[in-house]
Amino acid sequence: MVRVGVIGSGDVGRVLARGFKQHGYDVLIGSRDGGKLTEFSQETGIPSGTFAEAAAFGELLVLAVKGSAAANALREAGGTQVAGKVVVDTTNPIADAPPEDGVLRYFTGPNDSLMEQLQSAFPTARFVKAFNCVGNALMVNPSLGGGKPSMFICGNDGEAKAAVARVLEQFGHDVCDMGSAKAARAIEPLCMLWCIPGFQHNDWRHAFAMLRG
Repeated sequence: MVRVGVIGSGDVGRVLARGFKQHGYDVLIGSRDGGKLTEFSQETGIPSGTFAEAAAFGELLVLAVKGSAAANALREAGGTQVAGKVVVDTTNPIADAPPEDGVLRYFTGPNDSLMEQLQSAFPTARFVKAFNCVGNALMVNPSLGGGKPSMFICGNDGEAKAAVARVLEQFGHDVCDMGSAKAARAIEPLCMLWCIPGFQHNDWRHAFAMLRG
């Protein structure tokens, strides 16, 4: 059984921790304050700890924190704990400023991405961008009228992407591999596009799909 360490105690971290457990993985979820998730652990049976404990536990890591806090979270998890491991990067570089006409603001530019910054800061980690282009309610076992949603992934390590693709397929997604970490420059802004109907019309039950001829 693959051990999964979830770094992040917000909605995304909790949803994915539940999802991994549901699909048969051994999971530990971490927060900055190791005691923050006591009630969640009692409710779900998923043990909790600090970021460092989650990183040490996991063979596969899930980074599920606010984008601006991502690098610090990995530092708290410990560089040696992250080295060599697959890190599923769910983060987006969302700025603190409010959306404009329903469009989120990012702190990265068009020729940069948060995942590339993280890969540069933690060069031995094997980052794979995933789960960032859909809301947490549709991350695990999504049920939509149009069929399986597409999950766009990217990363520099082929084996890491294959491992994450297997998880995504278990979770009910059609995996679309977009190539190297540079593709995060295109994948991360999909969150902006996904959120517009939500902010403008309170419509959050949708996902992307890549149609092939």
